[in-house]
Amino acid sequence: MKLLTIKSLWMLQGIILIMLIVSAQVFAGNSWFNKGGDLLKSFSGSKKALSVDEIGAGLKEALKVGSANVVKQLGTTDGFNKDSNIHIPLPGSLKKVKSFLSKIGKASLFEDLELKLNRAAEIATPKAKQLFSNAISTMTMEDVKSIYDGPDDAATQYFKTKMSPELSKEMKPVIEDSLSQVGAVKSYDTMIKNYKSIPFVPDVKADLTDHVVEKGMDGIFYYMAKEEAAIRKNPVKRTTKLLKKVFTK
Repeated sequence: MKLLTIKSLWMLQGIILIMLIVSAQVFAGNSWFNKGGDLLKSFSGSKKALSVDEIGAGLKEALKVGSANVVKQLGTTDGFNKDSNIHIPLPGSLKKVKSFLSKIGKASLFEDLELKLNRAAEIATPKAKQLFSNAISTMTMEDVKSIYDGPDDAATQYFKTKMSPELSKEMKPVIEDSLSQVGAVKSYDTMIKNYKSIPFVPDVKADLTDHVVEKGMDGIFYYMAKEEAAIRKNPVKRTTKLLKKVFTK
């Protein structure tokens, strides 16, 4: 009887071991993305049963809402100019110009040009709206999985990779036109003319268009990252029925 008990214990231990191994294999075989409600652990820890389509649609809608907010915020008067986080300064190559003009009481020329660079970026920003929409519409489920598994700015990094070349191409002619439209080119010429009137100053050059395009894109992606993180964490940012369903705990 005692021997039978020992054998029974061995058999029980063996069964438990097999069950643990099988369970481990099943768990390992299911990626985080395919485990129902656990799909959103990086967002909200939701325990709801959500379909893959709902999750993908929820992410895309969140990014559409976030990108629209960013474009609206930055594409208005002082969207860049009065925001210390993304305010566009003059190119570094013009620092000497600023220094020399300040000494002769003409710092206002520098200030006028800097203001107009920011105005140009504000005019060009709405161009980004359609490009965000295009990038979102072509997002694959593999892209979605990668974004879910990534950090709070994973989608923003995706946009940078996907959009930057086209965004730069789209914004450049708009920036060129807006620089002329707001009088930045004229202000630059006036500033350089005054600078060159000072004896023995070193020669300087600056590509205002490329500078504004680069800094404008930096500003757009800076706030896109903030919007993305906010929608993941802040219920107030979930402004549609689908967003509430997907991202609410």
